[in-house]
Amino acid sequence: MAHTSASPQGCTYFKLRQLLRSVSRLYDAEIGQAGLKGTQFSLLGYVLALGPVNPGELAERMGLDGSTLTRNLRLLQEQGWVRQGPGANARERRVEITPEGQAKHAEARVHWKRAQQTLNQVLEPGEVAHLHAAMDRAQALLHDREHGGADPAA
Repeated sequence: MAHTSASPQGCTYFKLRQLLRSVSRLYDAEIGQAGLKGTQFSLLGYVLALGPVNPGELAERMGLDGSTLTRNLRLLQEQGWVRQGPGANARERRVEITPEGQAKHAEARVHWKRAQQTLNQVLEPGEVAHLHAAMDRAQALLHDREHGGADPAA
């Protein structure tokens, strides 16, 4: 990835939002063919991968706040794709994917793969790999900062 300048030009927030909207349109158009939004596909995938999971842990793993997770889970529950049940004690709840949710995720995964392939074709795999690496580094640094990690400037 070629850098034209040592210092950033423009608003990083705005540029990231523009990129996110473009990528979201691509994925949502593909995944939408299975009747899901990209966020719903991702949530189903996390619930599938984590098995019965506490909503708090699920929110943390996905980087969501509790109210956003609750709102998104409600939509999946209404469709019968996930269910909430009791956890290890009376105060705990567990979220799990239903057989219908597993089938919906499998159906949408075909479309997700097409979106991935399209993005790789448009941006080229090497560019996508650089983008992933930059996002991973940025996320780790911001996560450390948010959670009281060491100040890299110190």
